[in-house]
Amino acid sequence: MSLNLNLLPKEPGVYIMKDGSGVVIYVGKAINIYNRVHQYFQTGAENSRGWKIPSLVPLIAKIDFVVCASERDALILENKLIKKYKPFFNSLLKDDKTYPWIKLSMQEDYPRITLTRKVLPDGAEYFGPYPKVSNVKRLLNFLWKDKYAPLRQCKWSFNRQKPLPEKKIFSCIYYHTKQCPAPCAGKISYEDYRAIARRAALFLRGDFASFKEDIIKQMRAAAKALEYEKAAQFRDFARAMEHMRERIKVSRYQDDKLDKKIQAAEKLKRLSEVLRSEKIIRHIEAFDNSHLYGRQAVGGMVCFVDGEKYKAHYRRFKIKSELPETGGDDFLMMKESVLRRIEQVKQLPAENRPDLFLIDGGKGQLSFAMQAIAQAGLEIKVISLAKREEEIFVPHQSESIKLDKSDPALRLIMEIRDEVHRFAI
Repeated sequence: MSLNLNLLPKEPGVYIMKDGSGVVIYVGKAINIYNRVHQYFQTGAENSRGWKIPSLVPLIAKIDFVVCASERDALILENKLIKKYKPFFNSLLKDDKTYPWIKLSMQEDYPRITLTRKVLPDGAEYFGPYPKVSNVKRLLNFLWKDKYAPLRQCKWSFNRQKPLPEKKIFSCIYYHTKQCPAPCAGKISYEDYRAIARRAALFLRGDFASFKEDIIKQMRAAAKALEYEKAAQFRDFARAMEHMRERIKVSRYQDDKLDKKIQAAEKLKRLSEVLRSEKIIRHIEAFDNSHLYGRQAVGGMVCFVDGEKYKAHYRRFKIKSELPETGGDDFLMMKESVLRRIEQVKQLPAENRPDLFLIDGGKGQLSFAMQAIAQAGLEIKVISLAKREEEIFVPHQSESIKLDKSDPALRLIMEIRDEVHRFAI
């Protein structure tokens, strides 16, 4: 079975390698799926990682992928999939270990910050998970030493009703070195200590833009003073904050949704093959029109990204073209809708533009959509889908493309066509 690696996305995510019988044999993550997977098939790759690559590559019959919001998101999903499938070629992450979380024990009178691998319903606040734990440890250590969040480091259990015995207080190294505000000894009030804990919570929730700005200023000042080691520390803290701020959508990848995500990727790969696209088609916008006997005419546009509805980009166009008094002009309405949308698209960066326009209709609607695209002076791939036989029409191609009703590519564009039809009505 030949693999078309050019249809892999150049986005962060997870790739899932399967053998000829559909068994998952390897799961990996990448900042750029396209680049990472290509490395497996480069000349000389078989000598780069011992026995794994020369043994793995000949067995690969299919590669699925899941696009993620960030590298951190991909790390979490990779961990989840390895535990689910236990692939033979994954030597790590097969045990029950999970990535750590930051725990802020706000349920205690005098909260602490700790790292944990278990999230419990105990009233504490949890932040994470964080795959790159070394970055997070350095940042927490810095927050403590810099007195931004100097919460107690001890493991003693005490509260306002049950104070800590003096013997334990005077045996604490943090108390004697004055590294701790020492709420156990009454060196700080309950209210002031809780204020520090609340400030730490705000930071961990992501409210650290101004703090990062201050870190960068200190980094530059240290570099200017030739204190390069200190500048490097500040640089690492800034990177750790970026790692903590990365978007994470692990909840999207619950078991009941993961298969749908992989199936959507399969449909997009198949559609890209059918349309002979040089890259994976991920961003599709579809158009349809509706009116009440020539009045209240509107054009509707829906957006699908990675096979899922992206409702923030749905659009309605109140048709301004002059239409017949009795009935509409579907061709003219389609041209106006496409033209108005493509004028908006021209203002977007190239990477945010759609990969495909899908027109609800036959050759006529496609022809008028092409006129709009030519008038706007922007190249974009466009096809139409006719309802009667579910035929796909492609510009400059006399014969339509007829796929089996079970074909993943046809099922995808039928789903999108039905959605834009519903939205326009």
